[in-house]
Amino acid sequence: MDTAATPVRQEPPKVLQHGAAPDLEAIKTRQRSAWSSGNYALIGTTLQIVGEQLCEALDLRAGQKVLDVAAGNGNVSLAAARRGCDVLATDYVPALLARLQERACADELEVETREADAEALPFADHGFDAVTSSFGVMFTPDQERAASELVRVCRRGGKIGLANWTPEGFIGQVFKTIGKHVPPPPGARSPALWGTRDRLAELFDADAGSIATAQRHFTFRYRSAEHWVKAFRTWYGPMLKAFAALDASGQAALERDLLALIARFDRAGDGTMVTPAEYLEVVITLR
Repeated sequence: MDTAATPVRQEPPKVLQHGAAPDLEAIKTRQRSAWSSGNYALIGTTLQIVGEQLCEALDLRAGQKVLDVAAGNGNVSLAAARRGCDVLATDYVPALLARLQERACADELEVETREADAEALPFADHGFDAVTSSFGVMFTPDQERAASELVRVCRRGGKIGLANWTPEGFIGQVFKTIGKHVPPPPGARSPALWGTRDRLAELFDADAGSIATAQRHFTFRYRSAEHWVKAFRTWYGPMLKAFAALDASGQAALERDLLALIARFDRAGDGTMVTPAEYLEVVITLR
């Protein structure tokens, strides 16, 4: 696999309407701290079906070179490896890549890993047949730069496959609820914008021959709504950090709002939690 380093295009930061540029590096540092806390792997493994479905949507073929960006603990990476692809997985949290390798070894799959920032991928232009990201690259602070990097490393005629939470879906509303209690950094764009057709067009239309999208649902299944909140505030870095930023009364208020949100979406009816979470499955074919 050609993984030679190449210069990364640099773009000026976007300027806020009031004239001050957002501190993207500060936002990224804060995000890296969040994703490094808790243990996202315990949450991520429950989403494996999304990786399998994304690889099917991409119609991956054995022998293709696949780059999985912001791979976490490797749901798409492992799914692509199961299909005989030559897979390289990247993330900026080394502990998650270590868990990915543990999973690959357990399943006797070959996946190469490399620590890398999605906004500055250390790979040559057009080196991969497919570039993927499942609930990963959507969290980058500089969305334009991250999208540009996905395009740059994918060959012409190749495919970019994404799974992105939508603003209206359950997880999009979870982030909105958290934001009411712990406001995001100034200038930070909502990651759920990646789950909209309009934003994808802004990011990829210039390079895309086609952008195919499908609304999908991943269903969270837990013993109860309270069980989900406990698991996420313990293991899911962004929520762990949100609770840690609040005092006891603030934590109680956030938990109440999350439980009320789950009640809106839950379809279990038997005391357990069965909550569909909408996401956008995206296949971009480059010109």
